[in-house]
Amino acid sequence: MTFSLADPAAPCRTLHVLRPEELPSFLDGAGRPWAPWLTSTAFEAGLGDLRLLPGEDGSVCAAVAGFGTAQARRRQRFGLAKAVSGLPSGNWRIEGRLSPDERTEAALAWLLSSYRFDRYRPGRKPAPQALLVCPEGVDAPRLIAMAEGEALTRDLINTPAQDMGPVELEAVARALAARFGAAVATTVGEDLLAANFPMIHAVGRASPREPRLIDLRWGEAGPALTLVGKGVCFDTGGLNLKPSNGMNLMKKDMGGAATVLGLAQMIMALGLPLRLRVLIPAVENVVAGNALKPKDILTSRKGLTVEVNDTDAEGRLVLADALALACEEAPDVLVSMATLTGAARVAVGPDIAPYYTDDASLAAALEQGAARGFDPVWRMPFHDPYDAVIEPAIADLDNAPGFGFAGSITAALFLRRFVDGPRYLHFDIYGHTPTDQPARPKGGVGQGARAILGALPQILGLDAT
Repeated sequence: MTFSLADPAAPCRTLHVLRPEELPSFLDGAGRPWAPWLTSTAFEAGLGDLRLLPGEDGSVCAAVAGFGTAQARRRQRFGLAKAVSGLPSGNWRIEGRLSPDERTEAALAWLLSSYRFDRYRPGRKPAPQALLVCPEGVDAPRLIAMAEGEALTRDLINTPAQDMGPVELEAVARALAARFGAAVATTVGEDLLAANFPMIHAVGRASPREPRLIDLRWGEAGPALTLVGKGVCFDTGGLNLKPSNGMNLMKKDMGGAATVLGLAQMIMALGLPLRLRVLIPAVENVVAGNALKPKDILTSRKGLTVEVNDTDAEGRLVLADALALACEEAPDVLVSMATLTGAARVAVGPDIAPYYTDDASLAAALEQGAARGFDPVWRMPFHDPYDAVIEPAIADLDNAPGFGFAGSITAALFLRRFVDGPRYLHFDIYGHTPTDQPARPKGGVGQGARAILGALPQILGLDAT
């Protein structure tokens, strides 16, 4: 999906954005002609509340939207987006006493509110498109890059597994590479064994859609950033089969891959001066006669042995081989993103992206990037005393310890065993909005990508972007 901003030189109408305390002065000043109308319709400048304002000929000549109280804005991200859907088509300019961050958030919310996933509803009438003139001080290229990267992530997660298997995920990576001059290599099927990716092969071998490792590279100079995304295109649980309600959202189990591809698109679109590598182990975890079995013991690419106590804890297996590969080149920063555990959702809910790192400087940069990108994150602990929990008696590691607690932490500790050298960030994301929210319709959603984008200048020593 592409996004557009209005030509600032073209005629446009004004959307007056008001806090409740600013409403009286507006009604006494610029809003005087519309004061009776706004008063009679009980407009109180609540967050996202919209009134269209008539001109002398009766047509819409302007509009007013509520910015709400500070408490209302804390309780709802992108609240101004509720007003955007009610605007008629045409060019619009925001006017109001907004800080630079508030203008950026309003503009991003404006763009994201126009996202639609209509692939399977081709006859649906398009919604009116109100185009925004980029507010003063807002970085338009960055704004567009963030919105389009997010839209790619949402599209990938929303696409059902019948049309988004390992082959199709590879095709998306190749199309992205072709667009930005990147290179893609893949290792497929039985070649995974020959290339020493045994755990990716073991998880995906039961599917008729062959497992693969997708390896995208872009950029020839600058610090090295490697993104690893879990690409489980559908997860039945394998022989430890999920119940039907547990399978309903499993088309989103490639949300980590979708998110790193969206972030990669942002990075390449902005031309950041770095060397980017994206690794995606793309598999389906399904049931067949050759499926991975409980209590199988796998020898990973790194040489660590893993006892499979639950075939439904497959994401950490495929990520482990990809992380080991990533570390062989010692990138400056390594990031993994995965829809890994239900425990993370219990801890922080669907809106927040929990992350793990041992590096305080990475955490500080990420918190700043999250604020800059309006992308909430929360640091979780690599709690070393739990390391013993993932060590069974029969192998080096256990993919699903029967500890009963701290499931997200023990999964993160498992992944950390395969990381040597680079500064490391791991995200345990959800990738789904359960109900319609402003600028975030029910369905697939990116988490953490804008936070990482905002942190890159600091963590990689880049010029400010």
